[in-house]
Amino acid sequence: MPSRLLALAASVAAAWFLAPSASFADAYPSRPITFIVPWGPGGGADQVARMASKLMEPELKVSVPVVNMPGATGQTGHQKLLTSPSDGYTLEIMTADTFATLAQPNSRFKIEQFIPVAVLIQQRSGLFVNATGPIKTFEDITKGDKELRVAITGYNSPDDLSIKLLGKQGAKLQGIPFAEPGLRYASVIGGQSDIVYEQAGDVRSFLDGKQIKPILFFSDKPAAGFEDTPYSGKLGIDVKLSQFRMVVVRADTDPAIVKKLSEVLSKVAQSAEYKAYLAQQYAQPDSYVGSDQALPFIKGWLAEFTALMPKRQAAQ
Repeated sequence: MPSRLLALAASVAAAWFLAPSASFADAYPSRPITFIVPWGPGGGADQVARMASKLMEPELKVSVPVVNMPGATGQTGHQKLLTSPSDGYTLEIMTADTFATLAQPNSRFKIEQFIPVAVLIQQRSGLFVNATGPIKTFEDITKGDKELRVAITGYNSPDDLSIKLLGKQGAKLQGIPFAEPGLRYASVIGGQSDIVYEQAGDVRSFLDGKQIKPILFFSDKPAAGFEDTPYSGKLGIDVKLSQFRMVVVRADTDPAIVKKLSEVLSKVAQSAEYKAYLAQQYAQPDSYVGSDQALPFIKGWLAEFTALMPKRQAAQ
């Protein structure tokens, strides 16, 4: 190759590598963005992702298809995110259940592997039973007459830890994992479980249909809409872990792209339609946490979760 062409090629290469990433971010997005839900269809994570997707599309001017990838307490979907290009075209709705795995000994994932873009929803968790079944109140499960089956998302999840700590109140509870949200919700009606650990908004159709009812919320104050239902703080039970769902991207994603996604999600959270969705889900009105405070939020939640873990497990 003539020296003049070599010099031209070198200058083009230099311009490519030295060009600011803003030029790429300015053109973003130019094609559909995949939104991973690491749980099955119909659950709380799926619902919030589909609502956010619907409201993001007009802002981003591209489609944001939701793809369900359940398995391993959300880790299957998280693995898909981390093996996808860090170009902003793959997002994930990560839940508190999956974040809890980060606190486990020898966790396969680390908090440094992703960037939290925004917390979209926060909800109080609770225990729900068949409305016409033998369990009428929380006191009924603390009598210790027999072991009761509790439908949970997975082992070593906030669900699992919470029910284990209830053993100190005299309850005999065995966690039964259900990866599919719909099966978990319905198990308490079909007899596959005696209790389901959930959030009221996720099982709203069952509540409205008078099929199930709450007997306890994990909170330091009464749950809105369920003021007559006992809550852990009042009973002296030191379990108040809330459920949350957050949008994340890979840690090496262009900061300009993260900023653009954060701005779009801020608009989503401020929309009347999304606020109505939060109310319908019995979620906290101030659920939204922007990217600037999302990481401290996660670390605070993980510290609370770790404090509730058995000392030997937390120390490993």
